[in-house]
Amino acid sequence: GAAMLAWLWLWLWGCCGPARGLRIHEYLYFQVLSPGDIRYIFTATPAKDFGGVFNTRYDQIHLVPADPPEACGELNNGVFIQDQIALVERGGCSFLSKTRVIQEHGGRAVIIADNAYDNDSFYIEMVQDSSRRTADIPALFLLGRDGYMIRRSLEQHGLPWAVISIPVNVTSIPTYEMMQPPWTFW
Repeated sequence: GAAMLAWLWLWLWGCCGPARGLRIHEYLYFQVLSPGDIRYIFTATPAKDFGGVFNTRYDQIHLVPADPPEACGELNNGVFIQDQIALVERGGCSFLSKTRVIQEHGGRAVIIADNAYDNDSFYIEMVQDSSRRTADIPALFLLGRDGYMIRRSLEQHGLPWAVISIPVNVTSIPTYEMMQPPWTFW
């Protein structure tokens, strides 16, 4: 319970120091509800200095992989992103540009997965580009391995999107650990 959380907090603080690294409240969690084979709680990190925050909890919202995946321009499946959340791949343009593309297509938020598919532990700080533009929707960064596994599952099932809950409140650590993807190592 509280002791475990305090220990975890101290460990995170101790490992990374106050100046860098991520404190607990800087993570945001979402759960995939379907497809069932990836029904896990995933950990993402909000963009550092741009984008909005979640002031609504979405119990069931579509997570739609953008087409093309990097979402640096016009989307082929933009109509499916309207009022939903887009899953985008890193690369080709800035994090902010991607966020603005999704916002222009009516997306509620964007989750940007690393393009290093073997990245299962390194969170990148998404910072604003030099263009001085802004974005109003939340932008989250997801590990490459997680993004890859979500997209792969959708492809295997022939599905155009996943159904997710976001954000998920992770108050009970044991349940959360049970629900983490099996390829995640602590």
